[in-house]
Amino acid sequence: MLKACRLTLVSLTLLGVLAWSVSAQEKSAWVNARDCGASGSQYSTGAVTVAGSNQITVQDVGDFQVGQGVMVSRCNVRYLRKMLYGPKKVLQGSRALKDEVEMRGYDGAAGSWLIYVLDVAPGPNPSFRWSDDIGRTWHQGGPLDREWHALSGGTEVRFAPDKLDWTEGYAVTFSARDQLVTRIEKIEGKVLTLRDPANRSANDAVVRHCDNSALQDAIDKALKEKRNVFVPPGWYRLAAGLRIRNASSLTFEGASAENVTFDISEGEGACVTLSVGEEVNLRNFTMLGNTGFADADIAGYLNVAGAWGLWGMSLRPCNAVSISSTERVLVENCHARKMSCEAFVSGGNSRAVKPPGKHTISTTYLRCSAIDCGRNAFNDVLCGSENTSVLYCRIVDVGGCSWEGAGRFIRFIGNYVRNSGTVAMGNLGPLNHDETYPDLGAGQHIIADNVFEGGGYYGGKIGSCAVVTCHGSTQVIIRNNLFVNFNSPAIYANGWCDTRHYPAANTIITGNIVDLSCLAGASVPRCGVEISANETIAANNQIYVRGAVDPTVTGIRLREPALNVNVHDNLIRNCGTGIATLRAQGRVAEVIDKQTFMLPGSSGVPMVRAGSHGYRGWQVVWLQGDKAAGTSTIESCDPETFRFKLTQPRDMKVGDVLEIYPPYGANWDLHDNTISDCTHPVFLDSYGSGTSLFRGNTITRGGATGVKEALALKGRFTVVDNTFSGFDEAGSVALGLYPDRWGKAMNNLCRGNVFEGCPAVVGEGAKGLWDATQR
Repeated sequence: MLKACRLTLVSLTLLGVLAWSVSAQEKSAWVNARDCGASGSQYSTGAVTVAGSNQITVQDVGDFQVGQGVMVSRCNVRYLRKMLYGPKKVLQGSRALKDEVEMRGYDGAAGSWLIYVLDVAPGPNPSFRWSDDIGRTWHQGGPLDREWHALSGGTEVRFAPDKLDWTEGYAVTFSARDQLVTRIEKIEGKVLTLRDPANRSANDAVVRHCDNSALQDAIDKALKEKRNVFVPPGWYRLAAGLRIRNASSLTFEGASAENVTFDISEGEGACVTLSVGEEVNLRNFTMLGNTGFADADIAGYLNVAGAWGLWGMSLRPCNAVSISSTERVLVENCHARKMSCEAFVSGGNSRAVKPPGKHTISTTYLRCSAIDCGRNAFNDVLCGSENTSVLYCRIVDVGGCSWEGAGRFIRFIGNYVRNSGTVAMGNLGPLNHDETYPDLGAGQHIIADNVFEGGGYYGGKIGSCAVVTCHGSTQVIIRNNLFVNFNSPAIYANGWCDTRHYPAANTIITGNIVDLSCLAGASVPRCGVEISANETIAANNQIYVRGAVDPTVTGIRLREPALNVNVHDNLIRNCGTGIATLRAQGRVAEVIDKQTFMLPGSSGVPMVRAGSHGYRGWQVVWLQGDKAAGTSTIESCDPETFRFKLTQPRDMKVGDVLEIYPPYGANWDLHDNTISDCTHPVFLDSYGSGTSLFRGNTITRGGATGVKEALALKGRFTVVDNTFSGFDEAGSVALGLYPDRWGKAMNNLCRGNVFEGCPAVVGEGAKGLWDATQR
């Protein structure tokens, strides 16, 4: 028996050697990037350049060779990425700058890569301000008067007042650079002859390797010969990204992620872009950009006075991997660092596009990471991509979303996320959804088996939610995730949306353990699970704070006007508030006539899909303070404009506050939950309905102190078969009853409840409320 085992071990060893030999033999048939001139070298040296000459004198030739690409700093002054944003009234207006603004004089004194932002606010006498640090600091520039105005680094700008109506508000961006990207054509001693001349004399130039052309040659050769590409260990600087176009089948693989780095910190674009094609595999690369987590504030949205739609990440753009309509993609063991834009991003055509073309049918990110990045980790910007899986990846210190997905059939499973932005599902707006959405849907997600630690950061600030369904996501499962010492909101099934988006719906939140303990810094107001989306189940979750009660924490929060919500078998403890419900409130943004008004995009009353209830027959309560000042009934709501029409005229004005609720059952069932050790255990402050149930729950005071009431009942709920225990402090009651918005009793059903250790069972906010309660 022992001999047989030894033979088996020998056989397995031989098989392993044979497998290695076959693999090595296969590798020799690949295109080796070194054979195409890629250096993989970090060597650099000082140089002297002369304006107009393509010869430079270096301090030491080092490992430079004829034919290799180089980048030479300080010797090639130019202005790039000149863009015009606006006018202010246009939400997403931008185009290439023409002759509306001139620039001159850049000398590199303030840096080799400066980003300038010029901001012209709307107004009758236009003037501009400017920034050279992407909006962190601003300087007054002066009027738009055809004169040259000095910025920094020697740069001057001059506006053409007659080219635009500047009074409408605009913003201008451009970058000033002094880098020459070229090839070595000859080496004679310490003199390098380059393909291109310098346009500036410099005694302090620096020459470094630049490998993107050689790497691109390797890719193009492999595509032509239907081979794969192997990249040996090395540090490969990129002035521009690499493109894999229309690959039938290609593997682009580094020797190891630890020893193969693509450095695009002084270039622009994605390290690797996949365009169309059938199948591509990327493996074993580390990719380095130019904007880390500390600069997340300038990678985000720039709130300029003159335009909308300006993002800092677009001014020094770099990604790790960008995918466009490649059918099958595997990205394995690839790691992004300091990316200003989305580290890993995909998008492309829908399968229903006419005429049919390539679209992404399967993308897998396996054992990848995004660490110390200014914006998003993983992103799907269009709803055409399908079957994207982010599996067992690491996301740490990312200033934008950990995942942002508008695609179909997404899996975010087994990942570790710390101090990073939201896993955001949806974001389907008019700029990134197609007409197939009503039939095919989009934003379907499974978020499972992940660990979220620390807090949610967005734009460098803590407080963003870890997981959000929003803006059109449907059919979502959020299950079995761990939240560890999480000082931010955890899970939000978000039914809110504006006129540019669809509402989310159809969500299951189950089996999550949410530890909302704050161990460092100020405690951020946060909620374990918040629900405002229709058709949502939250079940079998644990939500708690370790140690003392944290008054900033709410366990579960429900917002009207969500319909069909089931919350059961959750365990909530040590929170400031255990379970709370809130009303849907908005302010009139525009009055069309006495029957028609519009709500703003930020309203707490969400947009509706075409073909839904459309708020027909819903009740409107007009408020003055917290009291009702009148009621109306909604005749219709236009799903495109968010314009409401009432059945009867009413005097309205901009700013009027309203709340809405359905004329039929909202179908809320809150049952079999355990709420313990909370200062405000249950707070039901919503209109509710005849089908809003609070039943079979256990509410105990535990070690909490200063508990005024176990359940504050301010809406229409059926409260049956619950157990209240330990609310025996002076002035405390188990059940606090309040009148409705009109100051009247709500005739709720309250039956079969058990009050143990509760000397005072009922407290009334107005006389006669208990007598009016059905028992």
